[in-house]
Parts: sequence; C-alpha cells; structure tokens
Amino acid sequence: MKIQVNQNNGVNFTALTESGHEIAMDGAAEVGGRNKGARPMEVVLAGLGGCSAIDVMLILNKSRQDVSNCEIVITAERADTLPKVFTKIHLFYRVSGKQLDRKKVARAISLSMEKYCSVTKMLEKTAAMSFAFEIIQA
Repeated sequence: MKIQVNQNNGVNFTALTESGHEIAMDGAAEVGGRNKGARPMEVVLAGLGGCSAIDVMLILNKSRQDVSNCEIVITAERADTLPKVFTKIHLFYRVSGKQLDRKKVARAISLSMEKYCSVTKMLEKTAAMSFAFEIIQA
C-alpha cells in the first residue's frame, strides 16, 4: 500500500491514496491550520469506523441478515502529553434492518473488533477499546 501526502500550504495537506482518492487534512488553528481538512487523528478514527463497518456488513450479509444501514459513532480520548495517542476508544453501532437477529449482530461486531479489523488491532496497543450497539428494526 502506498499513500502520497502533499503539502498545499502551511499545515494543510492532501493525501493521495493508492486507490485514487484524495483526503484533505489540516492542522488545528493553534498550529496554523485553517480548517481546510480533517485532522490526521480524525482520519485514523474514520479508518477504524470504515474498517469495522465493512467487516460487520460482510459478516451480516453472509449470515443472511437483511441490513439496510450500519452507522458507527466513535468517541475517543487522547493522552495529555506527547505523543497524544488514543487511550480510550468507544464504538457505538446502530444497525438497521428487517428482522435482525440480536445474537448475529453481536457476533458480527465482536468478530470485527476481536479478529478481523486491522485498524482495531493496531489501536488496541495503546487504547482501551469498547463497543455497544443497538438494533433498529426497519
């Protein structure tokens, strides 16, 4: 995998992914950022959410669950001193669909968090990871 990060100006950058997508990133105002993109640590959490959501959807589809939507709200805490790594991360899943089986949803999320999501496996080295979920029967 290869990512190229190019400076636009100051602490504003654009990442070009190997798959051909751009991600705008900018520093916080206190370091000269102008809010022209996501903060890099926000991008890390977005990657976590995307990784886990893809896992959960694939597992639930294989389990023949009729899922119409999967949403994850992620909250995190960071260390007070440099490097300000994540110390706590909580993922709250909202899974919507028809006649969803609670045990299958719980299993899909557990499998993602404990086995399949590469981003989770990296972040759990510094952060206490937790999750909860709700099912919305549509």
